Amino acid sequence: MASHSDTLVVFFGATAGANGGKLGSDERELILLVWQIVDLHENKVAKLQRTLVQPDSADLSEQCKEETGLTAEELCKAEPLESVLQQFYQSVSDELKSLGRSSYTLCVDGPLLIRQVLHPEASKKNLVLPECFYTFVDLKKEFHKCCPNAGPVKDLTLTSMLDYVCVPAAVEQEAGTREVKNMVLLILHLLAEPYNHKFSTSETVNYKFESGACSKTEAVDSETVIRARGLPWQSSDQDIARFFKGLNIAKGGVALCLNAQGRRNGEALVRFINSEQRDMALERHKHHMGNRYIEVYKATGEEFLKIAGGTSNEVAQFLSKENQVIIRMRGLPFTASPQDVLGFLGPESPVTDGTEGLLFVKYPDGRPTGDAFVLFACEEYAQNALKKHKQILGKRYIELFRSTAAEVQQVLNRYMSTPLISTLPPPPPQMVSVPVLASSPFITTGSTRDCIRLRGLPYTAAIEDILEFMGEHTIDIKPHGVHMVLNQQGRPSGDAFIQMKSADRAFMVAQKCHKKMMKDRYVEVFQCSTEEMSFVLMGGTLNRSGLSPPPCKLPCLSPPTYAAFPAPPAMLPSEAAFYQPPLLATPRTPLSPAHSPAPAFAYYSPQLYMNMNMNMNYTTYYPSPPVSPSTLSYFAAPPGSVAVATQHAPSILPPQPGALVRMQGVPYNAGVKDVLSFFQGYQLQADSVLMLYNWSGQRSGEALVTFPSEKAARQAVAECSNLPLSGHPIRLACCE
Repeated sequence: MASHSDTLVVFFGATAGANGGKLGSDERELILLVWQIVDLHENKVAKLQRTLVQPDSADLSEQCKEETGLTAEELCKAEPLESVLQQFYQSVSDELKSLGRSSYTLCVDGPLLIRQVLHPEASKKNLVLPECFYTFVDLKKEFHKCCPNAGPVKDLTLTSMLDYVCVPAAVEQEAGTREVKNMVLLILHLLAEPYNHKFSTSETVNYKFESGACSKTEAVDSETVIRARGLPWQSSDQDIARFFKGLNIAKGGVALCLNAQGRRNGEALVRFINSEQRDMALERHKHHMGNRYIEVYKATGEEFLKIAGGTSNEVAQFLSKENQVIIRMRGLPFTASPQDVLGFLGPESPVTDGTEGLLFVKYPDGRPTGDAFVLFACEEYAQNALKKHKQILGKRYIELFRSTAAEVQQVLNRYMSTPLISTLPPPPPQMVSVPVLASSPFITTGSTRDCIRLRGLPYTAAIEDILEFMGEHTIDIKPHGVHMVLNQQGRPSGDAFIQMKSADRAFMVAQKCHKKMMKDRYVEVFQCSTEEMSFVLMGGTLNRSGLSPPPCKLPCLSPPTYAAFPAPPAMLPSEAAFYQPPLLATPRTPLSPAHSPAPAFAYYSPQLYMNMNMNMNYTTYYPSPPVSPSTLSYFAAPPGSVAVATQHAPSILPPQPGALVRMQGVPYNAGVKDVLSFFQGYQLQADSVLMLYNWSGQRSGEALVTFPSEKAARQAVAECSNLPLSGHPIRLACCE
């Protein structure tokens, strides 16, 4: 940016912690400001000004005490930052008038003081900085223009620059005064012969973050992208921009990441305007947003485009209106129209351009998902809309959240790429297939489309309601062929699968019963295959909520206490294998017998399984642990089942990648979401958590959590051991 100022204000500051090249990396406050005016036309300098700043905490680091010579007692008598900045602004204005000059630009020895200290601290203290702090001249870069052979900009120091041009350094003993005088000497030397340098270029700090859309075809430099982890779930792109205050984020450069359920997972990808800004952002690793520390890591342009990039013209048109506040609405009735949404928001929250400011999220076949995005022209209108969070529209309560352009792209990309019914991918050739029972009551798998899927059932619907809904077609249902789908909390999800006697009968039911009413809701009916049905029942993708693990409704054994029991005399090992759970959500390769002891696996006794199907007319789940111990392969088993040890059968369940942490002391009412919140910032998904049960079917107070690496697991144990979860201290241990 071109600078037209006729004066420079040489500006220097020091913090209570690290200074020099690490200035601002430790979040410590300013304690010293020194400045002096240089007249660029007359090559004259004004009086040097030096003032102390009172920090909120007067705890000085040893490095600070040594370099500045300041004490806590001196700082306690100083003025706070707000008063010192007002004093600076008034002092500089008065001196400019006496010199007959009208404008000035700050000149600093590198960008850290402005970008990494002053702006972040002012943001945290809710101070409004004068306009002069948004433009500055970097003396190192100006020197490099005159002396390009002096070395890289990042390696330059005041001493090395003065030595290069053979200018003796100032011998002042007082910290701050010495640095400012050396900077003034260097500036005057560059203004004179033979350089005759013109300080015509300045850097700027963005006043605010600009939202915008990003195309998947756009080139994104990997040297400009970071990943922020550990964000509060309610954080918006503006909150993240405030965390990086002082650094220039590219337009639309904040992409909040969503988990498999479409909810924010505490991570974001941030794109800066250049690699220099990105490198300064990395120095904010473990800086705080409120009471939470935020981890900052390098990321790639491909990762950013995967989250923020889009190809939809509809989305591009929706996001083309700049400087709009975006609100996400979730849980809308599927029959809701644009006029219904506008009426729900009311006149106090006018939507930009009326219905043009609404974007309904739909599946590829045009069916609504219950999500929508809304544009508001100002913050006031958005705040009024957020007050309607969890108010009722029709018969449903509506959730409202702040959103971002990148989240709009991400949600649209996710739903537009979602198949109508997820199918189970074929296992690789080296996988060991699990034997399945070929007749009822087990579910067989195949591609024949002899099943139907009911979606949108009332949550109070029972088996009798479904049979009444099916009417005359109930005679075509296979024995034990009705399967109610439960959500992760073990409650009805509104979905059910029904096995019909043939594909023709399934087609007929789907045609005649589609959108037929059950109680006060219409129910959608689709034809599907048993393979698709089995995958969804065993924890595959549900259309509305993304990929979710099956609810852990049956008791699970804790690996350290698991033992193999002798097989009943009347049952051979091959027969035991015959009664294993019918389908594995994740097939696993066999372990070599040379590297593992005699494998053991659990099975459900046929009598117990028959009783469960006959007495409980809903789908029974068979979750396998996220990671098996290296010496044991097993399924979770219900009460009354026995495990059969086989001496010669190959192991079916070797360990998955990752590291396992065992939680003890978990409150009995805690769920998977509570565990994920406990480990906030560790990039865990819902299927990484396994709640353990005792033999009576009750919570055991323990859980197993899978981390992506042993390093992450050990870090979690070190940082989170004995922290409270709902008031209960949690004991953590790595499972070897």
